[in-house]
Amino acid sequence: MPRRLGTLEGRTFAAVLFDMDGTLIDSIPTVVRSWLRWAQEEGVDPHDLAGFHGVPARGVISALLPPERVESAFERIEAIEIADTEGITVLPGTLDALAVLTGDPELCAIATSCTRPLADARLVATALPAPRVVVTASDVAQGKPHPDPFLLAAARLGVDPTDCLVVEDAPGGLEAARAAGCSTLAVTTTTVAADLLADAVVGTLADVRFTVEAGRVALTAR
Repeated sequence: MPRRLGTLEGRTFAAVLFDMDGTLIDSIPTVVRSWLRWAQEEGVDPHDLAGFHGVPARGVISALLPPERVESAFERIEAIEIADTEGITVLPGTLDALAVLTGDPELCAIATSCTRPLADARLVATALPAPRVVVTASDVAQGKPHPDPFLLAAARLGVDPTDCLVVEDAPGGLEAARAAGCSTLAVTTTTVAADLLADAVVGTLADVRFTVEAGRVALTAR
């Protein structure tokens, strides 16, 4: 039987960089509600929203609307999403992973496509025990699929990005991770395995176990 973690098997890492939505928490119901409402208000065909999962809101809007409408449309979708946190839940395996990796020193960070206000709203709504380092779209010039979020998260942890494992659920996030030189673990919470180009693919974080050995992170399949 092939090993479920592929090339990640037996390796250790300086840190783990987690995506948030779709990886640590399930916000899909509120995301869908919010963007459908936004599309109706802005006169955008809802079908045109397909394929943007994991891309920062400003990037989505810039692809759909003329430049002069981007700023107001961005402010509107952010307001809608911050106001709607109903039904957001913590995904399986998240709490176990964070419990292991948020000790002293912390060996993980979050790198999300949410803005800072939206990330804060969702962290509060889920009571997620977030690590000290949380990089948002507000912190970087270019969000995913550019590598900037993961490069900044690694820098704030004081580690080399090529010595980090990124956990993602979206193709754009995995593209960003590869561009940053990180190893990749994908979860199939929002995207089918065939569309996830990663070193290993599992269902959720509940399918792996993180341990810390001599200050480095190891993972095994459950």
